[in-house]
Amino acid sequence: MTFARVALLAAALMAAAVVSPFSSDGTGKVALSVAIDGAIGPASTRQLEEALDTAAKRNAAVLILQLDTPGGLVTSMREMIADILASPVPVIGYVAPAGGHAASAGTYILYATHVAAMAPGTNLGAATPVEMGGLPSLPGGEKDKDQKDATGRAAGDAMMAKVTNDAVALIRSLAELRGRNGDWGEKAVREAASLSANAALQEHVIDFVARDTTELLQLAEGRTVDVAGQKKVLATKGLPVETLEPGWFIRLLSVITDPNTAVILMLVGVYGIIFEFTSPGAVAPGVIGAICLLLGLYALNLLPINYAGLALMLLGIAFLVIEAFNPTVVLGLGGVAAFLLGAAMLLKVEGPGFAMSWAVIGPAAALTLGLALLTGTYVWAARKNPPRVGGEVMRGLPVKMLDWQGGEGHVLAQGERWRARADEPVAPGDSVEVTDVSDLVLTVRRRDGNNNGAIR
Repeated sequence: MTFARVALLAAALMAAAVVSPFSSDGTGKVALSVAIDGAIGPASTRQLEEALDTAAKRNAAVLILQLDTPGGLVTSMREMIADILASPVPVIGYVAPAGGHAASAGTYILYATHVAAMAPGTNLGAATPVEMGGLPSLPGGEKDKDQKDATGRAAGDAMMAKVTNDAVALIRSLAELRGRNGDWGEKAVREAASLSANAALQEHVIDFVARDTTELLQLAEGRTVDVAGQKKVLATKGLPVETLEPGWFIRLLSVITDPNTAVILMLVGVYGIIFEFTSPGAVAPGVIGAICLLLGLYALNLLPINYAGLALMLLGIAFLVIEAFNPTVVLGLGGVAAFLLGAAMLLKVEGPGFAMSWAVIGPAAALTLGLALLTGTYVWAARKNPPRVGGEVMRGLPVKMLDWQGGEGHVLAQGERWRARADEPVAPGDSVEVTDVSDLVLTVRRRDGNNNGAIR
């Protein structure tokens, strides 16, 4: 019995000795992967933030950030870069799949990652900042570019020069931090240069080219990276890869933060609430309208918008609503003009996937004007129709006298018993008609046989 216990203990110790080396080398570790597919915006920022938080909580070995993006908003890009630089988990930037690209904002994000890689058949670059948002150019506006300011620079290019220099400084600082080619990064910003995967490897823009995530983790094995100010050696070879899918909120955010979708949600919300006020008790238009309006305003709050443009759009909608109930034409035309000007001014800056589309805004404005004119037409026609309820309907109505004493009594009108008075002598049996209604008292007069009920 004693020998059996000793043998069992020895077997347990041998098993612990065999397992412990694998445990120290990273058994139980995992590589998490998150894919940013599409324009960089508030949804992308939220998705990366949640992925980094999950990676930190699970003590993941690395987080693979798979990129396939045309670019996006500078504000969202800078937030993502800040999250990567502060991450306690190494981030491997990977441009994939084949045919994908990391253009514009994607190039900056790739420069910020601890390890940068690309799949064959991908490209990156074209990181020139896009033009500032605002009113569209007017005919002949190109000539204004020849005008110089006090420094000798074209007046229209002064702001873009500041934005470009700021972008150059950012990409150079990231290149210095990660030991990558800062000269080509500046070229990508100033000249919109682009590179294929193999060319990027030759230019020392990326660390290696990998066909898939398995090869990606093999090539990243043993690399020393700076993670939040501390040197760390990557142990990634053979790690299982777990993909983090975006939740329902991120999917919703990616849809509503399109500025065109946000504007449409606002329009639906405003008109839903208006319909609820004009037809109380319908309930559904008011509920749907309130939800759409709040979603639209929430989405616009996440975007870099010009509040003067938003105010103009709301003013235009208000003018069109007034036009519907009080047709003047002037308010309708002014409302459309204010709505279109506000739409043009709405975004402070525009980026790939975040620009106002006139194919959406134009029909929306035309539809809004059409609804206002249609409503106005019905209101104008209703004014010409004879009244069907109220005191106006009872004027000239023949009534039957029930009792009468002095100058007042009771009459029968529309099947109801009313108090009545007369400004002229009348007697029971006379044919009378209503001339006025005041405080639920009818004023009557003798009815001539020749007027056929018409009011004299």
